[in-house]
Amino acid sequence: MTVLDLLALAGISVGISLVVAAAASLVLLAGAAAATRSRARIAEVRKPLRWPVAALAFTVALSVTTGATGLQAAMGGGGPVLAQLLVIAGIAAGAWLLVRLLGVASAAVLGRFAAADAGRRARKVHTQVGILRRVLSVVVVVVAFGAALFTFEAARVAGTSLLASAGLASLVAGLAAQSLLGNVFAGIQLVASDAIRVDDVVVVEGEWGTIEEITLTYVVVRIWDDRRLVLPSTYFTTTPFENWTRTSSEVMGAVELDVDWSVPVERMREELARILDGHPHWDGRDSVLQVTDAVGGVVRVRVLVTAADGSELASLRADVRERLVAWLREGHAEALPRQRFEAVPLVRTEERADA
Repeated sequence: MTVLDLLALAGISVGISLVVAAAASLVLLAGAAAATRSRARIAEVRKPLRWPVAALAFTVALSVTTGATGLQAAMGGGGPVLAQLLVIAGIAAGAWLLVRLLGVASAAVLGRFAAADAGRRARKVHTQVGILRRVLSVVVVVVAFGAALFTFEAARVAGTSLLASAGLASLVAGLAAQSLLGNVFAGIQLVASDAIRVDDVVVVEGEWGTIEEITLTYVVVRIWDDRRLVLPSTYFTTTPFENWTRTSSEVMGAVELDVDWSVPVERMREELARILDGHPHWDGRDSVLQVTDAVGGVVRVRVLVTAADGSELASLRADVRERLVAWLREGHAEALPRQRFEAVPLVRTEERADA
């Protein structure tokens, strides 16, 4: 068979494969239109899946047509090489498609829950779906890589030898990847136990912030001043931390002031009520002003206020503290903290001797 004949067979195979790939793209579009009647959703499904579907269809069609047209047989020794390359390409395209399908499915689930509930349940589902998608994507990539390697005879022989010594290999791999595996299992444990979720308000390492990202090996905390604190997943399974939104986002905070014993407590309560009345950061659930201590020459006043979330509470506490200090300074200066000293008259030495 001449070179021209080979090129003709190759052209026929490629042409048929391109037609099959185009048909697969049209089938994908029709399936997306049937499943989702919204144009926006059709685009959300078609855009990430278009190229993986076309690549898989083209690879499978090319593998079939090169065998059916006799191109592989005509290539002699190059036929098996071409067949193996097409198998590897098909495995890669299939893995690509599966990873994209996981992304589309997770986006659909998150969109449904976000539309139905933007609160705690939605954040929980967002965290769990994100971690599950990452785990399954890693599994797909690892399996695809292993399947591609096993298309080589040398890799199959090496794999059989490795399986024969699996005990020693597992021990060595476990010791080498102990830290990595510990973080991976800790990340899975965090999701399974629902200890933290994306957008949870936490206090870690003395810093207040929100959970921005949860992966299999680390957690990113966005601190109040826009810094990012990156912590390994094992931190949240071995170190105590505060989660202000574990069951709900509503929180309570305290404002403490040291004042003089002459402070008018009842008037201070009335002023607190005026401050909170109509305040944009107060959720109206509770407000308390109490005297919690009276030692060392000062009276400690504690104000408890509530807010819808941690950021609202931080602003509310600062505002209440500022306005109460201004109220004391401008209208009740006598209640500001002060130190009292009692003057003791001095006794002369002669009078002391006579005594």
